[in-house]
Amino acid sequence: MTATDPTPADPPAVVLLSGGLDSATTLAIATAQGFACHAISFDYGQKQRVELDAARRVAGQQGVASHRVVRVDLGAFGGSALTDASLAVPKDRSDDDIAHGIPITYVPARNTVFLSYGLGLAEVLNSHDIFIGVNAVDYSGYPDCRPAFIRAFEQLANVATKAGVEGESMTIHAPLIDLTKPQIIEQGLNLGVDYALTHTCYDPGPDGRPCEHCDACHLRIEAFRSLGMTDPALR
Repeated sequence: MTATDPTPADPPAVVLLSGGLDSATTLAIATAQGFACHAISFDYGQKQRVELDAARRVAGQQGVASHRVVRVDLGAFGGSALTDASLAVPKDRSDDDIAHGIPITYVPARNTVFLSYGLGLAEVLNSHDIFIGVNAVDYSGYPDCRPAFIRAFEQLANVATKAGVEGESMTIHAPLIDLTKPQIIEQGLNLGVDYALTHTCYDPGPDGRPCEHCDACHLRIEAFRSLGMTDPALR
């Protein structure tokens, strides 16, 4: 199933689209809620730039109103295994290790920066809705994936924008925030998400194939397995 084309009557929404499982599901949810979705992806100096190709595939499959890829050089700061060539992506960590502490794959201030760009686009589009696929259940301890962060940024959005000052509130939607990874996959499948088009791995091979050993791969593979499925990205 492919999303229906947006109509002029559909209210615009900005959707942060990384090309991963969570953001693809979030885009499908926003579309199902009747929004004309304007996707925005970021080339931020990440090692796994193959995810941008996945974002383009997902945007095309789901029939977005528009899709922008914005260059933001978070790699200039380093400090993360996703942007710093001198830092290795952790592999084969246990569930306990993944569940505790903030890992070196955390990219400092990434979601704050991305939401700020999304907020700017929303103002231009006269949109009051921004969707982000953060998750506080099956996540790797990132501080910018928590409900408290989403609430705080929404408060900021409503004092930092023309719409907010004029009384037209901005809403940051995080529809996956309380779901487990299997629940996210089930919801996406019900909405027609093609997960074979998505990319989640932090350290893909030269051919773009998932490494199957990083935290992101582990959480994804185990989620599909718990549903009696094989990750379609590994077929």
